[in-house]
Amino acid sequence: MGKILNIVTNQGTFGDTDKPTGLWLGELTHFYDLLEAHGYEQDIASPAGGRSPLEPRSLGRFTADRAVRRRLEDPAFMARLENTLHAENLTWSDYDAIYFTGGHGTMWDFRDDPHLQRLARDMFENGRIVSSVCHGYTALADLRLTDGEYLVKDKRMTGFSWTEEIVAGVAKKVPYNVEEIVKQQGARYEKARLPLKSFTVRDGNLITGQNPGSARAVAADVLDALTGK
Repeated sequence: MGKILNIVTNQGTFGDTDKPTGLWLGELTHFYDLLEAHGYEQDIASPAGGRSPLEPRSLGRFTADRAVRRRLEDPAFMARLENTLHAENLTWSDYDAIYFTGGHGTMWDFRDDPHLQRLARDMFENGRIVSSVCHGYTALADLRLTDGEYLVKDKRMTGFSWTEEIVAGVAKKVPYNVEEIVKQQGARYEKARLPLKSFTVRDGNLITGQNPGSARAVAADVLDALTGK
């Protein structure tokens, strides 16, 4: 059917503190499961390659649903998160879509990463799907196209909101306000009326989801885009 590139974080703490964070596992698995069910091959990569630590809060009783627990009990899948591909070694033309997962760790290692920017820019400019969920859109902040314009300029998009940072109790722990940054870069940022509700935005070949609960909806939008719907 095609091939999807999933990007996950290598960052396991809030900066240089001992407060743990990492990949919000459901943001990967909910997306992965739907694309896998429709026959798509998928790779999992990260900025540095190797281990992607898991956000402990994503594994709780109220956040890890049956689908997430099934992946946690799948040794082959979890081994892939211990041995992710290095983004530097990947070629954009091998993939039909790129998907930036979230978790607060991405705020430290997605933004400004030259290999992630190269992949996303080349895929976007060649009509491939560029997608993200939650904090994954930090990879799109500061990303300039070959004409020098920000990728997000004049694009409808969403991502984890500042209101949700406050609700999550981490507004004083994160290094910047990514919602404000993409707005300053010209993005037409949108969000759900209520925090933590599933919400996605599709603008051409850019597809974004607001929060962890949006991963399945992002997957459905990506699938529709890939199948010409």
